[in-house]
Amino acid sequence: MSPHSSSAKDKPNVGKESFADVLIFWQRHQGRHNLPWQGTRDPYRIWLSEVMLQQTQVTTVIPYYTRFLERFPDVTSLAAAPVAEVMALWSGLGYYSRARNLHRCAQQVLADHGGNFPTDPALLEKLPGIGRSTASAIAVFASGAIAPILDGNVKRVLTRVFGIEGYPGEKSVEQTLWLLAESLLPEKNVEAYTQGLMDLGATLCSRTKPLCASCPMNALCVARATNRTSELPTRKATAPIPQRQVAMLVIVHRKQILLEQRPDAGIWGGLLSLPEVDSDELKRIRRAAAKFGKVDACEALSSFSHTFTHFKLQIHPYAISLKQRKPLDKSAPFAWHKLENLEKLGLPAPVKKLLQKLV
Repeated sequence: MSPHSSSAKDKPNVGKESFADVLIFWQRHQGRHNLPWQGTRDPYRIWLSEVMLQQTQVTTVIPYYTRFLERFPDVTSLAAAPVAEVMALWSGLGYYSRARNLHRCAQQVLADHGGNFPTDPALLEKLPGIGRSTASAIAVFASGAIAPILDGNVKRVLTRVFGIEGYPGEKSVEQTLWLLAESLLPEKNVEAYTQGLMDLGATLCSRTKPLCASCPMNALCVARATNRTSELPTRKATAPIPQRQVAMLVIVHRKQILLEQRPDAGIWGGLLSLPEVDSDELKRIRRAAAKFGKVDACEALSSFSHTFTHFKLQIHPYAISLKQRKPLDKSAPFAWHKLENLEKLGLPAPVKKLLQKLV
């Protein structure tokens, strides 16, 4: 073990009671209290917010959360909706498997639990798209359950305050953090404690340039005492981001555009997108477009890139107009859509942005 590493029992001054009490006091006086999903025990609204907040910032989530509730005010309306409509409302929020799991989860809650979310975190964790930390958060805020959370922000807070080394994504380190999170749970005021963990990681104990002088844990924090806030949590060893190339065909005929239904697996799963060609050679572009009709014009547009978690995609779009179009194969995932309806469709953010510019 590194001479700098430590655990909760190595640092008696960072004890369970002092950590929880300080955090609860801070949350009540300086934490966030006006988020749209706060002040409710409705598990549906809490679940919706927690799923949307997975790897996504609050400011990005709020407008999506509001639109979802306007269209799907309860789990019954969400379960009954076509998945395409759910995907369309999710468009731009990213990590699209969350939207598919959201829809599946609503249907399972209806089928297996009579439309009522379980209060036991273990039962919540069995539902699609709900991991251990999300299940705990829902149970805490909906029913006051005593259960630990451990999302990315909480991992950062705990590794810094208690000086935990090692990449938090490694199984052994994550297990250490779960045991620590469990040991720190207070016997009462668990809602304020849990919200405080979220607030602290989101506002003060940020990934870069944490506001240590304003942090309620600054007197307890091992990382601050040892001047290692920039080193903790330990980062994962990174490799160069792979680059991929793709040509996208913007095929238009009589104010309609050709779109492809993407498979559920893979990037942009379940969304509509543009037909793709794995080469930007003009002859191959025209040949691919000719499968859908007689090409009138084909023009290369400005290329742009879109970065995913594990790779960067370089997109080469081509604007193609058809003189006449061929009937589509009914077994193929292609369909024509009116240009005027683009805003209502579930499109990947970069594709929607490209089409908005053109239209």
